[in-house]
Amino acid sequence: MDKAALIRQFPLFASVPGSEIGYLTEILSEREAPAGAFLFREGDPGDRFYAILDGEVEVVKAWGTADERLLAVRRAGEFLGEMSLFEPGGRRTASVRARTAVHLLEMARADFDVLLHHRPALGYEMVRVLSLRLSQSQDATIDDLREKNRELARAYHELQMAQAQIVQKERLEKELETARWIQQSILPRALPHLPGFDFGVRMVPARAVGGDLFDFIPLGEDELGVVIGDVSDKGVPAAIFMALTYSLLRAAANRMASPAEVLQHTNRHLLGMNEAGMFVTVLYGVLDRKQGRFTYARAGHELPLLFDLAGEVHEPACGFGQPLGVFDSPGLDEQSLALPPGATALIFTDGATDMRDPAGGRFGPERLQAAVGASLPGSAQAVCDGVWNALSEYQGNSEQADDVALVAIRAE
Repeated sequence: MDKAALIRQFPLFASVPGSEIGYLTEILSEREAPAGAFLFREGDPGDRFYAILDGEVEVVKAWGTADERLLAVRRAGEFLGEMSLFEPGGRRTASVRARTAVHLLEMARADFDVLLHHRPALGYEMVRVLSLRLSQSQDATIDDLREKNRELARAYHELQMAQAQIVQKERLEKELETARWIQQSILPRALPHLPGFDFGVRMVPARAVGGDLFDFIPLGEDELGVVIGDVSDKGVPAAIFMALTYSLLRAAANRMASPAEVLQHTNRHLLGMNEAGMFVTVLYGVLDRKQGRFTYARAGHELPLLFDLAGEVHEPACGFGQPLGVFDSPGLDEQSLALPPGATALIFTDGATDMRDPAGGRFGPERLQAAVGASLPGSAQAVCDGVWNALSEYQGNSEQADDVALVAIRAE
């Protein structure tokens, strides 16, 4: 297709009479640009006007910067670069890059001035298009501002929610710290004194507060009640149930004759206060100084470990025992252990044997027995500390999954 035919198909020149098409063929030059090529860049001198015959170009503000923004896409039948022609010495206000291969007609400023003298109607047409583009640009700017306002409103709302969550988190942390202090104040702060025996304890909750418990209950000059328990849950619910169990056990121990009676009495009260369906395993025993014996009742709890003077472990027979808070009359395992001089008994919660290493391996009873043996013949507290150190080393950087409670009794 010759140049005159190309000019005639362009809408901007539709009103130009055939007698002047020849003049346009002289002042308009054809130009082609491959995809990705720049026709001009923002800030360049504005001395050219372009009419797109085929292809697409994109008009971009702040090209190559963090503020880069696509203003428009121009296609066949449209023109660009017209604003600089109305402003002598003007600079390009945006960059134009070929989005696809493009075929264009190009006109210099001087030729444009001459053309306007011949055909003033062209100037009116360009002003009309320019006005339309400015209106579209204004509408786009307003839409963009509205969207940014919506984004700011969403961000402000999210910030308010985040701030509220931080406040709530801080409040919860303070409440948990208070709960931890209350729980620690409930449990014994000092080890008991019973001639001929040494005691040690270590309790480490998996969370701020836990469901494990221990207690030493004075029953006279020659007897001491010893309790260890493990509530079925963790965290605040377990801590509340633990405190309830602790209070019931302590109250019953001062009235009941045998460990089994203490646990049955505690169970009856727990059943009437346990709408949450929780339960607790307990080992409660009476240490008799004169007889050198520890007589206990076990409600679904871990068996105690007994180490003789030579460090050999003796594990009692596993009788039938059921946890408290579930059955009307739970089965209990009642036994008695002799504690001759040099013997050490360890009672513990299952958080010790269930401790996991980073690979998920279980600490297990064999490692627990080895950890106790490695701390003998030290004090009862040294046994508890040695076991916890072994557990911590085994756990490594993995998260503690369950509460751990350890109580050691050493006959001197």
